[in-house]
Amino acid sequence: MKNLSSSQFTVMASMIEYAYQHFDDQPTLEQMAATVDLSPSYAQRQFQEWVGISPKKFVQYLSLQRAKALLQQHYSTLDAALETGLSGTGRLHDLFIQIEGMTPGEYKQHGASLLITYSIQATPFGDVFIASTVKGICSIQFLSDALTDLTALDQLQQRFALADFQPKSTELHQQVAGWFQRDLKHSVQQKIPLRLQGTPFQLKVWEALLTIPEGQLRSYQQIAEQIGHHKAIRAVASAVANNPIAYLIPCHRVIRSTGMIGEYHWSKARKLALLSWEMAKQEQVV
Repeated sequence: MKNLSSSQFTVMASMIEYAYQHFDDQPTLEQMAATVDLSPSYAQRQFQEWVGISPKKFVQYLSLQRAKALLQQHYSTLDAALETGLSGTGRLHDLFIQIEGMTPGEYKQHGASLLITYSIQATPFGDVFIASTVKGICSIQFLSDALTDLTALDQLQQRFALADFQPKSTELHQQVAGWFQRDLKHSVQQKIPLRLQGTPFQLKVWEALLTIPEGQLRSYQQIAEQIGHHKAIRAVASAVANNPIAYLIPCHRVIRSTGMIGEYHWSKARKLALLSWEMAKQEQVV
């Protein structure tokens, strides 16, 4: 994947979202390029380099039928939903991500005596706000016009009202940014620790998300069944929506049981971009 600037990512994400919204009409390259004011040849080249497949192939590939087919083909049973596939290439899983919840006592302290460092890191999917304590990452958020670095910091300060905050790019922040810049099969060998503020149920859901291989999908129902709460679909959806760690905890790989992609806290366009990139890499579509 090319290391695009935030503005370039916005252009590619717009093309992806347009294709998804109009796949029934099989939009042409010219139509997709026109939506972002690019020439067809330039749009084709940029899309191919960034996503890994051509715009025409993408229209066929990331569609509602494709999402349904993935669910029916791979994840029609609970056993399949529980499958982790550690031998597969390029995935995020609990071999490299370690979740630890904060204790009730730490909740009550509201971050007292806690130093939280934060920084902005560039990724191919736009800039991200990363924050951490000495024990691990506590926040990763994609930035946008609606969610600026100041807004992300303000939200974090509300969660940890008594903590001290320091702008600093730590080694851990850079390690996280590295996940976006390299093929994941060449992952770093040390775990990335996540220090999360959540209920036991939320932590269980977030841990379940780590078992979803890159380029594959789960429904909210399947996540509920996986954690032993098959009727708690709404609660699962709420926990997924409140995931504080973008991408590393891959909530973008959860869709509705109907096959609809659904919303994403950091924009549907970014969710589509993440999924299309992962799917293209996994299946090596040319």
